[in-house]
Parts: sequence; C-alpha cells; structure tokens
Amino acid sequence: MSGTVQVLVKRLDRDLALPVRAHPGDAGFDLFAAREVVIAPGGGRATVPSGLAIALPAGWVGLVHPRSGLAANHGITVLNAPGTVDAGYRGEVKVTLLNTDPVRPFHVQRGDRIAQIVFQRFGEAQLIEVERLPGSIRGGDGFGSTGRGALGSAQPRQAGVLGSEE
Repeated sequence: MSGTVQVLVKRLDRDLALPVRAHPGDAGFDLFAAREVVIAPGGGRATVPSGLAIALPAGWVGLVHPRSGLAANHGITVLNAPGTVDAGYRGEVKVTLLNTDPVRPFHVQRGDRIAQIVFQRFGEAQLIEVERLPGSIRGGDGFGSTGRGALGSAQPRQAGVLGSEE
C-alpha cells in the first residue's frame, strides 16, 4: 500500500498558487492568503480564506497547523490548531489566525503563507461505554504531572471519576 494520497484541489482563486512544500520531504503544504487582512494585537483574530477547496478520500484528514516562523517572529498562530478539514468537506479551506503580540497588529497580504496543511490517515474508532477503565502506569495524572519528577511507583492505577483514585 502506498503512503501517498491523492488530494483533489479546486482553485477558487486562479491567481493564487497551489499549496506547496517548502522543502522536499516536508510534511506540510503551505497555504496562502486569498485576501488582505489586519489582525489586531492582544488577541485579535481573523478568518482568512485560502482560495481553494479540497476533496480527500475517506480515512484521511487535513490538519491545518501554524507556521513556526509566524509564531516565533510575530506571535501569529492558528486559533484552533490544528484545524480539521474532514474528507467530506468541500467548501473553501479557511484559517482562523490569532495575534498574540500584545502591541503590534499583523498585516496579512494576499499571497502570504499563513499556515500549513498536513494530510494524515486515521483509523475508525468505535466508542464503548464502560463503568471502569483498565489501570495504567500513568493513571489519571495529567496537565504537567510528568514534569513533577519521578512518577514513583510503576504499578498500574485504576482510573476513577475525573482521574481520582478509587
């Protein structure tokens, strides 16, 4: 089975480039802004169209990630990162950008690279409700628990309500 997926792309704006990888072997394809927008500082946000729509086969998803350079240099990130483009969606791919810089507005120019999309295969899931989950080494510890030193005992713990011990 090939690891390559064929993604059908429809240009909604003929003057914009198709998504491209910056370097051979990169996971993400750069998405471009279809219009200019100014994003206010201190939490301003804007949904920016990409000028394209895609069709993915079943079992694949497009994940829209921030561009590291925009994040590091300007405080611009994707608000719902990663954004999800499901296989059944046929509308325009849009990216909601967030400006975390406390002072400077961010100017998006038409044609700017604003995010990247990574295509990923996923497995189907079936949810099965149970009264009790099997134990594990980690148990219900979360939100920074692995940064508090050694985990202690390697004995599995039983998960309880909201991760509490029973």
